Amino acid sequence: MKKNLQYLALALLLMPFAVRAQMPHDAIYMGKNSVCVAAMYGHSSWNNYWENTLKRENFNIGTHTTQSAMIMPAIGISKRVNVILSLPYVWTSASAGNLMGQRGIQDISAWLKVKAFVAGGFSLHGIVGASVPLGGYVPDFMPMSIGLQCRTATARLLANYKHPSTGLYLTAHGSYGWRSNIKLDRDSYLADERLYNTNQVKMPNVYDAAVRLGVLRKGWQTEVWAERTACLSGDNIRRNDMPFPTNNMQATSVGWYGKFQPRNVGVNARVGYVVDGLNVGQSTSYTVGLLYQINFRK
Repeated sequence: MKKNLQYLALALLLMPFAVRAQMPHDAIYMGKNSVCVAAMYGHSSWNNYWENTLKRENFNIGTHTTQSAMIMPAIGISKRVNVILSLPYVWTSASAGNLMGQRGIQDISAWLKVKAFVAGGFSLHGIVGASVPLGGYVPDFMPMSIGLQCRTATARLLANYKHPSTGLYLTAHGSYGWRSNIKLDRDSYLADERLYNTNQVKMPNVYDAAVRLGVLRKGWQTEVWAERTACLSGDNIRRNDMPFPTNNMQATSVGWYGKFQPRNVGVNARVGYVVDGLNVGQSTSYTVGLLYQINFRK
């Protein structure tokens, strides 16, 4: 696999066209008939977590680590309409105890991003997305589960201002996410201090909001960001118990993102840290990626 990526990178270096990578939370678009593919590796770990509002350490787990490898193509339908896809392979582990990590293909996601309004350096963007589980992973073996096994739909409004000469930009977005029920491999479960005699679990919906301040120039980008993600309902982790999919998970994170892409091949990196939370781990995370574009007009 590594050798194949090296051959692919070498071939792409010979293609003489410029590119820009983009994500579902930015105001960057691929041109018509262009496809940019990101191959990314992610790493997240924590040894302290919030059990409700109590911050504590679980010595039966030690350091919990989640890793992922993901392919994310961004497809230019037009200069104002893009489609973004992603498919991750995820694996988890713990440094202590006897809980076995899980691994496998998680959920396939698709996003449609539309530049709806432009006035000078200001623009408004409408973004909708959805995800469907592909792997047969177990959702209620938390924190070792690799996902929640639910279908999702997300609507996002994004506002962006970019200074035309300096490339300085400010981006803000807000999202609402709907999550379907999930099915467990058992006939009952405990949630909200009640016993439910069913294998159907109602999942809490979520929202997120973020602000990003950075500089975008030809060939490179750098930004700092702050993000808030939270469930709109849910219960708390019971004392000395494992997490459960119905938990009200909330997290406030800060971090940095950077990209260097002078031609068709580039690299990007992202680091983040959870500064405050509820029913989540205080994780430190990073992602690194290889970016490459194919321009079908060439």
